[in-house]
Amino acid sequence: MRDGPRVSVAANGERETARVHDDEGEVEVGGATFSFSVSGAGGDGEEESTDEDGGETPHAEDPLRIAPLEDVPTDSTIRCEALDGDRGIEVILRRDGDAVLAWCNSCPHQPEVRLDPGWGAMVRGGEIVCHEHGARFDPERDGVCTYGPCRGRTLEAVLVEVRDGTVYLDDDRFDRCRRLS
Repeated sequence: MRDGPRVSVAANGERETARVHDDEGEVEVGGATFSFSVSGAGGDGEEESTDEDGGETPHAEDPLRIAPLEDVPTDSTIRCEALDGDRGIEVILRRDGDAVLAWCNSCPHQPEVRLDPGWGAMVRGGEIVCHEHGARFDPERDGVCTYGPCRGRTLEAVLVEVRDGTVYLDDDRFDRCRRLS
């Protein structure tokens, strides 16, 4: 299974970014609708365990399973994509002891900038650092920015839980997830 394209729509001062996984659909924001249809897309309908980029597809046995706890670092992050229907958002996860914290992979200063560009977010002094702006986010204080251009703003939290040594998505906004490489 391939990663779907990332679609951004801006209207009336609002911006919505989504990853689409179907060959047709719509993305809405601020009263504007972006409709798309891609001919020749699609596959054989069989679920694979990994996609072409090495990301894991949703697990047939539990589509909310993200990763074993030991795969989530304390000094960086891993990424997954939380999905609702054909729309998805990137999420970063960081371990704190036996707990895992998760946020949208987006800097509040410029939402199109990913905190984890694909090789793990920088962590300095326990804080997640935006590689582009130098903003620092304190995971122990709900992801509040302690330094930088978005000081005082917080990262958007995504609910996860650890059960029996495995991390699961536990956020009602999403119906499944898949780990990204």
